[in-house]
Amino acid sequence: MKAVPPQTTVPDESTPATAPAPESQVDTRAVSTAAAAATAVSRAAFSALLDNLGYLDGASIEQVRQAYLFADEAHTGQWRSSGDPYITHPIAVTSLCASWKLDAPALMAALMHDAMEDCGVTKVDLAARFGTPVAELVDGLTKLDKLQFNTREENQAESFRKMLLAMARDVRVILIKLADRTHNMRTLSDMPRSKWGRIASETLEIYAPIAHRLGLNQTYRELQDLSFRHLHPWRYSTLSKAIAKSRTRRRDLVQRVQTEVDAQFAQQGLDARLAGRESTLYSLYQRMERNNQSFAKVTDIYGFRVIVPSVTDCYTALGVLHQLYKPVPGKFKDHIAIPKNNGYQSLHTTLVGPSGVSIEFQMRTEEMHIVAEAGVAAHWLHQAQRRPGDAERMSTQWLQSLLDIQNETRDATEFWDHVKVDLFPDAVYVFTPKSEIMAMPRGATVVDFAYAIHSKIGNHATAARINNEDVPLRTELKSGDVIEIITAENARPNPAWLGFVKTARARSKIRHHLKTSAQSESESLGEKLLTQALRAEGIEQLPPQDDANQALWERLLQDTGNRSRSELLTDIGMGRRIASMVAARIMVLLGNHGQRPNAVLLSQERYTAQDKISQGTVTLDGSTNASIRFAHCCRPVPGDPVLGYLGRGEGLMVHHARCAIVKRLYEKDAERFIPVEWAEGLNQLFDSGILVTVKNGKGVLARVASELTDAEVDIQHLEMVDEAPMGTTDLRFVVSVRNQQQVEAALRNLRRAPVVIKAKRIMPAVE
Repeated sequence: MKAVPPQTTVPDESTPATAPAPESQVDTRAVSTAAAAATAVSRAAFSALLDNLGYLDGASIEQVRQAYLFADEAHTGQWRSSGDPYITHPIAVTSLCASWKLDAPALMAALMHDAMEDCGVTKVDLAARFGTPVAELVDGLTKLDKLQFNTREENQAESFRKMLLAMARDVRVILIKLADRTHNMRTLSDMPRSKWGRIASETLEIYAPIAHRLGLNQTYRELQDLSFRHLHPWRYSTLSKAIAKSRTRRRDLVQRVQTEVDAQFAQQGLDARLAGRESTLYSLYQRMERNNQSFAKVTDIYGFRVIVPSVTDCYTALGVLHQLYKPVPGKFKDHIAIPKNNGYQSLHTTLVGPSGVSIEFQMRTEEMHIVAEAGVAAHWLHQAQRRPGDAERMSTQWLQSLLDIQNETRDATEFWDHVKVDLFPDAVYVFTPKSEIMAMPRGATVVDFAYAIHSKIGNHATAARINNEDVPLRTELKSGDVIEIITAENARPNPAWLGFVKTARARSKIRHHLKTSAQSESESLGEKLLTQALRAEGIEQLPPQDDANQALWERLLQDTGNRSRSELLTDIGMGRRIASMVAARIMVLLGNHGQRPNAVLLSQERYTAQDKISQGTVTLDGSTNASIRFAHCCRPVPGDPVLGYLGRGEGLMVHHARCAIVKRLYEKDAERFIPVEWAEGLNQLFDSGILVTVKNGKGVLARVASELTDAEVDIQHLEMVDEAPMGTTDLRFVVSVRNQQQVEAALRNLRRAPVVIKAKRIMPAVE
């Protein structure tokens, strides 16, 4: 019986099959013949690879050869689904990396990228034989290969986070991974059809956007088309046939355009290389889907790239083309002056060619062309001749931002939410007051812009001007806007910003600041409450965390279950622990060390607790944060009598003293109430609720709004409760006021209006 390479179904697109027939059934001569054929195939593939390594020196090529010999031996007896020796896959991946002119360590890692996972090779083995840098690259790729992207969002998010962080540490990891995915997609037809959907969807949703974000345009386009081909075979085939027919019909037209353009460039003495280009099938399919068009109505299928020596020649070529053919209004884009986020630069214009056919032209220099096709990989292409350009700088900035977001966001799903915004950008281009150009995702707001400049600018932003006009911070940006951010030292991020910011950087910075400030504010409040509770027990101040009190704090933290003093105080500030109970425990521990309460302080505190507000009262300075908030049920303002309720995990909630909700809470949790008072000379605005019952009629709302304006009250929100059969309507306002006196003035104005039946503050069952 003649043995053939086993054709067992592989568990994954990059996993080799190793299922030889039982020894009793194997024809040794056939096996020997198959092995010899496999060796010939792999040697031929590697020989073709060597032909593309002329950019490396002799020593580097020898290192690559040694890596090939190692990988070839490690994968002996392993086969791909196509029946080819498995080693042909690493060689194909390495050939793609060589086309990007990656360095020798990257090529060696590409050859051995499956050795650790599939062949039992350890990282220590690779480091000993090929050096630590190569071993680190292979280890990073091995971890990526183990990632499973499935439909469960949290698992996908965690896998995606690991991959992006590996990429951020060394971009060669993701370049090799993209080469690996590209070859797997090229050979996906050899896989069982049941696996096409998962692999193609994963490629389209994850790997293609990463390739685009890194400027690997050629790889991006290929991954999209291959994914489309395997996700929608019938649509791909139909559209492919339509393109072929269109290509045949328009061949003469394209040749005519090329001849006319070449002649015009020659006449102007412009050294230009003209190359035809065609839209990818997937981009055409997307355009048809997005605009609900048939293939016959899709324009811009064909285009030309004009490669010229210098940037000045790009603009000269543009002028020549606009003299030759009429430009389509609104279809000119200058990506040279304003590069895309991934460093792409070109001039784009769409012209009406012969027979009224729209044709797109792209003008770029040779270096721009390299960046446009290879993106971040252009660092290795022509590395000796060129200085670092926009593609490297912008990609490096994005990769560094991944690490910054990771440092501030440990939750995988949150990380994924941040990053996917940047993977699918549709940019707008705006200007700083100093005329510096910044690219922002479409839909980005003023706050996004502020954080894009610097996190301190974002954290302290209070207002903004766009084109010298005052605008709200939530205003969306448009291309050409000149934006000025106004800051204040005491300003802080508002949690409401998370509802409208679009960029990952802004979202992560806001969340990080809110989390950090919440802990700091809660800890400060907790320390104040605990100090106050200790004073009521006759202890002047909280024992410091020094050598003398180390044993006391260790025992206290052991009793409470907290890991640190800071955590204990934060818990008190957030209401998770009662300050009086912790103070009582501290008193026991102090008593064990022989310390007794101060009798004078004890009597003083008991007297003031009955007579007036204690020294430990929390002062309300008007700021709302994670530890101190104003209740929405009664909306207290300066001048109102107030009480503070320390909710469980909610921080200090300030209520109007006559709020019915407060009275019910006091009956249940009296120990959670603490005294609060308003600070002197407050100048902030506070929200207050007003209920106005009016007679139905024309102009009623305008009259009510006028009365509020006369009282210098700003309307923040309005709800209308229509009671038409009764001829009246209830208007519920949320207004901004400085104090209680201003609320009373507004109510007096309203009560004098003929259309108003009654006006009062909104408060739950005030007595």
